[in-house]
Amino acid sequence: MATDKVIRLALAFLMTGSAAAWSDAGPVASEWVQGMNNQVRLIAGHAARDGKTALYAGVDLSMPGGWKTYWRTPGDAGGVPPEFEWDGSENLASATVLYPAPHRIHDKAGDVVGYKNAVLFPVLLTPQDPAKPVTLHGKVAYGICKDICIPAEAELQLVIPPDVGTSGELMDALARVPEHKASDSASPSLAAWHLDQSSGKPKLVLDVAGADPTTADAFVEAPGGIYVPLPKRAADQAGNAVFEVDLTDGVNIKDIKGKPLTVTLIDGKGQSETTITLE
Repeated sequence: MATDKVIRLALAFLMTGSAAAWSDAGPVASEWVQGMNNQVRLIAGHAARDGKTALYAGVDLSMPGGWKTYWRTPGDAGGVPPEFEWDGSENLASATVLYPAPHRIHDKAGDVVGYKNAVLFPVLLTPQDPAKPVTLHGKVAYGICKDICIPAEAELQLVIPPDVGTSGELMDALARVPEHKASDSASPSLAAWHLDQSSGKPKLVLDVAGADPTTADAFVEAPGGIYVPLPKRAADQAGNAVFEVDLTDGVNIKDIKGKPLTVTLIDGKGQSETTITLE
């Protein structure tokens, strides 16, 4: 009888342990897809942004040292912005790609905007039925560059169970995605801006406040793919970083007046995003 009791206790322990392990599932990841001087995969898990926990995937791109890839707006020297397609996915209502804050990279051909060595693009997922798995099928096209630029593409697939766990990698990537306004004093913010037409050559002047103005940078985007040149750093004022955008350099000010412009700001402490309109 004592032996039977021990066996029953052992079975109960094993069943309890198995249930706990099943309910505490971790994040999931696909195999790496190898390309020329790069590799890419999908990861997925739950993560929090703006205090809200949701299901995210991530397009994880890794390159050798010195190689780079591009942001959604590549910069003055041109480049290949990443493209994402989710056709063929199952139990997926929507997928929204988010972009970590980029950096200005000096290139032989000029300045570009992007990422060196590696980047993880978070993708906010909305399942059609949250109680069922999501089969995520992704086609990704992007460019990688060092001395030469190479177009690349990959086809990826990952099954994401409904009880998938929290992903620390996605949490870290989301922390680098600019919020629509500065979330705290450590993030740079647009203290003021104005349109200067005093010289007859219109320019947009951005006054950027932040915890680390010496490392501050700014990027301006117009809707519909309208080109806006990269801001150039001017003389700083009152501890803030001042940037100027030449609105005669490859852009007609009439094409952007009255349209929302997205201003992305970065410094050594954080990043933020805001919208302005030239009336």
